[in-house]
Amino acid sequence: MEKEQDYSKDIAEIRSMMERSSKFLSLSGWAGIMAGMYALAGAGIAYTVFNFNPDAIDYSAIDPGSATSALPKVMLTGLLVLILALVTAIVLSRKKAEQWGENIWNATSRRLLASMAVPLAAGGLFILIIISKGLLGLIAPLTLLFYGLALYNASKFTIDEVKFLGMVQIGLGLAATWFIEYGLLLWAIGFGVVHIVYGMYMYFRYER
Repeated sequence: MEKEQDYSKDIAEIRSMMERSSKFLSLSGWAGIMAGMYALAGAGIAYTVFNFNPDAIDYSAIDPGSATSALPKVMLTGLLVLILALVTAIVLSRKKAEQWGENIWNATSRRLLASMAVPLAAGGLFILIIISKGLLGLIAPLTLLFYGLALYNASKFTIDEVKFLGMVQIGLGLAATWFIEYGLLLWAIGFGVVHIVYGMYMYFRYER
């Protein structure tokens, strides 16, 4: 009986080691929470300070002082949000990996980033194209869609919850495409609220 228990324990340990070697498990719940807070702050600034809330697809012929003229400031704000989120994710994930005695930069994390790179790069280029065409109303939906696709594609290299997170972002992106006038709101929900909920779930399930 004791031998059977030892064998079961050994099998569980081997399985855990195999999972750690094949999947990136150092994602931090707090990183998701902070990313969501950054996104909510960025959306609030875009709406209240820059008065940016495209409610149609074609904005190529609107007057100065509206969505088109505010776009550079909004893009700069979005870039700042992205940088803050990435830096926070790297710092907190590295701290989590060190607590587990692991290296954050390994073959699995490289595969994870590579699987996300193609959808994100294609989405970024596509968004630049639609901006050049004046289709500003599609910016929020497309960022949600391509981000969701990147998460779904990368989920095979990390925890299963990331796949669900990607599907939620894809669904919000499709909804924002249909309801263009609510694009900024749905963007705030996807990158803000959903990330906060996901981060809290991650923290209480895996980190507490």
